[in-house]
Parts: sequence; C-alpha cells; structure tokens
Amino acid sequence: MTSTSSASARAFLWRSSIVAALGGLLFGFDTAVISGANDTLKALWDLSDARLGFTVASALIGTIIGSILVGWPTDRIGRRDMLKVLGVLYFVSAVGSALAWDWYSFLIFRFIGGLGVGGASVVSPMYIAEISPAPSRGRLVALAQFNIVFGILLAFLSNYIITQLKLGATEWRWMFGVEAFPAAAFFLLLFGTPYSPRWLAARGRNEEARAVLARLDPDPAQVDRELAAIRESLDLEHHRANEPFYCRKYLTPILLAFMIAFFNQASGINAVLYYATTIFRMAGASEQMAALQPVLLGVANLGFTILALFVIDRLGRKKLMIVGSIGYILSLGVTTWAFFTYSGEFAAVSDAMKAVAEAQKSGVSAETVDGLKATLQSLLPPAAVGGKYVLMALVVFIASHAFGQGAVIWVFISEVFPNRVRARGQALGSFTHWIFAALISQTFPMVVGKFGGGAIFALYTLMMVGQLVWVLVVMPETKGVPLEEIQKKLGIE
Repeated sequence: MTSTSSASARAFLWRSSIVAALGGLLFGFDTAVISGANDTLKALWDLSDARLGFTVASALIGTIIGSILVGWPTDRIGRRDMLKVLGVLYFVSAVGSALAWDWYSFLIFRFIGGLGVGGASVVSPMYIAEISPAPSRGRLVALAQFNIVFGILLAFLSNYIITQLKLGATEWRWMFGVEAFPAAAFFLLLFGTPYSPRWLAARGRNEEARAVLARLDPDPAQVDRELAAIRESLDLEHHRANEPFYCRKYLTPILLAFMIAFFNQASGINAVLYYATTIFRMAGASEQMAALQPVLLGVANLGFTILALFVIDRLGRKKLMIVGSIGYILSLGVTTWAFFTYSGEFAAVSDAMKAVAEAQKSGVSAETVDGLKATLQSLLPPAAVGGKYVLMALVVFIASHAFGQGAVIWVFISEVFPNRVRARGQALGSFTHWIFAALISQTFPMVVGKFGGGAIFALYTLMMVGQLVWVLVVMPETKGVPLEEIQKKLGIE
C-alpha cells in the first residue's frame, strides 16, 4: 500500500462525505430561512399567533413524515439515490415557496421542503457513517452537522443581505428562492459518489461492496476484514432483512435515540432558530439589529461546531454532551432572568414600534410619525440593557448547542443501531426530533403571547437540567468503537 494510494483513498472518502453532507447544508438553510420572513408573512396573510405557529410548523410536519417514511425507500434504492430524491424536493420547495400565490400554496411548498429536511436528517449522517472507518467516523458524520449550521448561518446572512437590498414586497420571496441554487448543485454532485458498501452487502452485492471499500481503503486485508465484519453484523443467514424493529432486542438503542432526540428539541433550539428575529425584537432590538443579530448566532454556531469536529473523536460524545448541557442551563437561565426582569422595557419598545408602523401605514401627518419615533428612541436605551443580556446569553446557548447536542446527536444515533436496522433506527431518532420540533415551533408564539418570554425559557432551562442527569447516568460512550462492536456493547446479538 503506497502513500499515494492512501492519500487517494482519504480524498475519495472526504469528497464523498462532504457531498453527502451538503444535504445537511440545505437542511440548515431551509430550517432557518423562515426566521427572516415571519413578521412579513404574518402581516401579508393576517395570521394569528396560532396560524403563524402553524405556518412555521408546516415544514416540520413534512419533516416528521419525511423522517419516518424515508427508511423503507432508503433501504430499497440505496442511500445515495435517496439523497438525489431529496435534492429534487429541496429544489421544488425553494422555487414553489418563492412563487407562492397564497397562504395555502406556501404551506404546501414548505411541506415539500420539510420532506427533504426530514429525509436528509436520516440519510446524510447514515450514509457517511456507513462509508467511514471507526477512528474518523465522528468527524466525518459531524460534517453533516457542520453543514447544517453552515446552512443556518447562510440563511441568516442571506436574509440580512436581502433586507439591505430594499426589495420591497418581493423581499420574502427572494429569501426562499435562493435555496434553489445549492439544491441543484447538491443533486448534480451526487452522481460522483459511491453507493454505501454496507447497503450493497445487505442487498447481496458483495463484489460491488468490496470495490467501494477498496476505494475507501487501499489495504486489501483491511477490506476483507471490513467486509467480513459487515456480513457478520448483517447475519443474513439468521436474520431477515425485514425483521421486527420494535422488539425487546432493540429496546436499548431505541430508548437512547428517543431521549437524545427529545432533549435536543426540549432545549428550545428550533424555537430560537425559527423565531430568532422575533425574539430579538421582543428584547427591544431595532428593525436592523433584529435582522443582524441572528447572524451573530450563526457565526457562534459555526465556530463551535468546527471546534467540536476537532475534539469529538478525542474527548468522546459524552463529555461534549456534559459541557453542552451545563452551557444550556447557564445561558437559558440568564435569558429567563432577562425576560422577567426587563419585561416592562421590552413591552414598551414593542408597543412603540407597532405604533410607528401603524401610523406610517395609515398616512397620518409627518409630525405625528416623528413624535412616535421620538418616543420610541427614548425607550430604546433602557430596553437595550436587557437586550444585551439576551443577545449574550443566546450566543452562549447556541455555542453550547453546537459543541454538545448539535455535534453529537446525528453521530450518536447513527452509531447505536445495528446495520440491519440502522435505517429504521435513524428514522426513529429523526422522527422523534422533528415531532418535538413541530410542537415547540407551533406553541412558541402562543406561549409567548400569553405568558411572555420568561416563562418559555424557564421551561427550556428545566428540561436541560433533565438532560444533564440523563447524560451522566444513562448515556453510553461510543467513541472509537467499530459499528459492528457497538451492538455487542449494547447487548444486541
């Protein structure tokens, strides 16, 4: 085995992983892009808090369905070809959302995008896990998470740039439409990636599986060992490929996947991402600052995700979760305190902003508008003090998520299930993740409208105390353990 062949194999492995992880970039972009358009959509279609929540959750309903249904076709047509289908869904959603002619058509196209997000949350990390050697699997699977947060940052940055272009009534359409370009690129790049060798082996295509493994690792002996381990784990002579999933044998990985996915959303992460601009407006930020501050969240998200990529295979999954949980508790606690302490100042600024906007629309005299603006300016400084606490706390919150849950969840779920049921296990974890994301996104504006920001962030804080206990007491470490041995470690024969 020459150094040249080793370098070529590594390059092929990284190139294939990066292309698959682009599904995560589209996942992140699609998730966060609506945060810049919430207020516009609410005004455009005269949406109540409940209907706004449903508008945001419409994509998540598609995500739930996509995540739970994607397992069967992924096993039938393969991980790579399923990613192509998801690329088409992203493209159709982007173009359709941009051209939506009413609220109902917008909901339909966002739902289609949700199908793509749900599918990508299952297939991208699963595909990468199945082509990766154990020593570097954490870093490579975490590429999907890196691209998710890079997509989130791109969405926030894109929204901010579009608001600065002053495109008027079409501004929100451009926010959604730009996603069509990376969606098309993702689809085309997939033609240069291989099938998963574990999927090929499961279909009885052993020589093709060996050929792919040889491109990923030029050592023939290692290829033979890898293929033998895959065959043993699949145990095709003694296990049916369609054996029952929900049974006592798989109870441990099912519960692990469910709990990590539940706690991921119980932190409120998707509420913060979907309503970032709204939250900063609630905290007294001006129109321009409310559009800019989510970009700071995106930068923190990306930076700490990169840091997690470098240490996840050294420190392990569990240590990252402990650090992230402590960061969650501290940052959410400060956010809760700020919203309770400065609620009066925040409410005064919000009311003043609404008064200015309504006055400008109604065509009252310039003197009246100027007077309302002067009142608003006088209210901004005291609210800005509390707003700084909220901004700093949410930056820490995002950093904690990126370093802990964000980096670990998809890696961990892709590791704890045996090969023969990994697609269904990944789908279960993703389904759990997205069902709670939909519930939180649907209820966030209603809870805030009735009880204020402090109450909802207090609930998230309490949930993260529960996560810390679960990590310390229950969560196993999977760092550096081959996929075929993890099932033995969890007591699965």
